Amino acid sequence: MNRINTNTSICVVGLGYVGLPLARLFSTHFDTIGYDINTHRVEEIMRGHDSTLEVSDELLQEAIRYHGFRCTNSLDDIRNSNFYIVTVPTPVDDKNRPDLSPLQGASETIGKVINQGDVVVYESTVYPGVTEEVCLPIIETVSGLKFNDDFYAGYSPERINPGDKLHTVERIKKVTSGSTPQVADYIDRVYNSVLVNGTHKAPSIKVAEASKIIENSQRDVNIAFMNELAKIFNAMDIDTHDVIEAASSKWNFMNFSPGLVGGHCISVDPYYLIEKAQVFGVMPHLMSNARRINDGMGSYVANQAIKLMNQKGILIKDASILILGITFKENCPDIRNTKVVDIVNSFKEYTNDITIFDPYANPEQVMREYGITVTQHCPESQYDAVILAVSHKEFLDMNIQSYAKTKSVFFDVKGVLPRHLVDGRL
Repeated sequence: MNRINTNTSICVVGLGYVGLPLARLFSTHFDTIGYDINTHRVEEIMRGHDSTLEVSDELLQEAIRYHGFRCTNSLDDIRNSNFYIVTVPTPVDDKNRPDLSPLQGASETIGKVINQGDVVVYESTVYPGVTEEVCLPIIETVSGLKFNDDFYAGYSPERINPGDKLHTVERIKKVTSGSTPQVADYIDRVYNSVLVNGTHKAPSIKVAEASKIIENSQRDVNIAFMNELAKIFNAMDIDTHDVIEAASSKWNFMNFSPGLVGGHCISVDPYYLIEKAQVFGVMPHLMSNARRINDGMGSYVANQAIKLMNQKGILIKDASILILGITFKENCPDIRNTKVVDIVNSFKEYTNDITIFDPYANPEQVMREYGITVTQHCPESQYDAVILAVSHKEFLDMNIQSYAKTKSVFFDVKGVLPRHLVDGRL
């Protein structure tokens, strides 16, 4: 067995919402380079700007100017690294089956540059076994090196929460793991050197993989329960948020809220475990039902708003609709797997007079991804229905009543507007 190369020089492969903040942080302690196949993304970062808004321009420019941080899309530039971290997406296909092609591509890339004694750590969310059964054999094949003899591996699941300026990467407690006890110790030390709240060293790579996927699956199930309650209580004309507030007075009540479940994690990751569980003959009914409930909430919101319009005598055919927000969560530009699209598509069955206002979302990206027109400019018209879909801070300061006609419906998906201003909410 060759010795681990502990003269740490880091390469982060994948510079999205997870990779760039991590690479920027590591650059404060180690020689660090970022790698991404997207030339535009590399150029943007090297100009000192992050369009995901996860890293401020000030911090990014400081990393480039004073810490020597750099990004590239050239393999030759990363050959001298010896600690590779993979942070590429792990999406699902149109049938909600795991799509491992980004991970496989990243593994091929590392196989072309990895050397003896090097370490590769995966952070992408996967079902237990992907690192050792899918990724590392690719590296072996491409590189000609033997796993745990010539190179080593670990898994440290990402815990980035897009748009969250409190739980930033340096403040997150990280799970780490390694392919041997010595490698596990080394990886743990590397991560500990930049983290405020330290690490939890898992006993194996598979345990670390499983720990990540149940974090998001647990939230998905809990939110699905609240969404089911919201449907029940709305039918009974009981305010769900009042019920949650009352129940929260008990010390051990878990305070979740109903809502749309989109994005790159909670709405995707459970499908990875659902798929793998069935390979082992286990049908995860609870997780599958949670996914079904949460995936249906966009159309439910639209139908509730249409019901309220009918009650007010507002014709839904050709009605004017204003939807506030298209991103999957507040105060960030991330549109991945946003369920607001389901609200839009449900309304499109009755009207094409739909305006979507979102000051964060990139209109070109939304059009390219969903074929939907979005404006970043505050509208000045009045509408038959206004749907607050995302609680961007800008929306909370708006005079929402200025968008009302003589009679209009206001529906608050997030439950953040004053109650007397809205006709319905989850």
